[in-house]
Amino acid sequence: MHLYTYDGSFEGLLTVVFEAFERKAWPTSIEQEHLAQPSMFGQTIPVLTDEEKANRVWQGLQKKLSVGAQQALYHTYLWEQPGFEQVIFDYIKLVFSSAENVEGNYAAPCVLQVTQAAKQVHREKHRMEAFVRFQKTADELYFATISPDFNVLPLIVHHFEKRYADQRWAIYDTLRRYGAFYDLHQVSLVHLELPVNQRRVSPAAETMHEEEDKYQQLWQVYFDNVNIPERKNPKLHLRHIPKRYWKYLSEKQPRQLK
Repeated sequence: MHLYTYDGSFEGLLTVVFEAFERKAWPTSIEQEHLAQPSMFGQTIPVLTDEEKANRVWQGLQKKLSVGAQQALYHTYLWEQPGFEQVIFDYIKLVFSSAENVEGNYAAPCVLQVTQAAKQVHREKHRMEAFVRFQKTADELYFATISPDFNVLPLIVHHFEKRYADQRWAIYDTLRRYGAFYDLHQVSLVHLELPVNQRRVSPAAETMHEEEDKYQQLWQVYFDNVNIPERKNPKLHLRHIPKRYWKYLSEKQPRQLK
């Protein structure tokens, strides 16, 4: 039994793949080093991230996989569900051990799992792009918080960089405690060291732009006017906008008493 530990990065996971092939010691488990529990009956192999080794693995995959399949592997990494590292390893091992293309081999559990995981992440990415709502602060920064089911922040920053290229903005993932900040030139990832029990991050009321409340109320009034009661279809509405996304939408927030 071989437990491989790594730093949690995608490059670190690819380094694990390189080390396992070099040792010919296939992992029975792959875990992030800060979460790993030492095994009494096997060997724990700590792996340090090596960009050169990671690049060699990735270049090998590029020769054997389509761009779509490469993206699916990365999306599976962002999926973050229990055991995702082993799924990725099994997929890569199958790729390198097969003479033929494995992308359509859904009889292999790892191929089916990667395909399904990638679809879930892709769907969450599009929903975040559609439902994120910014609030304007007093210093002209547009700020939004998200708490997606999967780690899609790296996938949505390009969308907002193009759409809001002329304004400074920040999107913060409250579950993973990191965010993206756009300064009119480039996007940078930022980390806040907060207590584990402090998940909610939002601008204080006194830091908000004086017009922000009016913008929120105008959006709510617009929504009320375009919403035709006779055409309400709650089931269809929930299918397109699941309830867990309502916290992002201005039109779903409690109306302020006048």
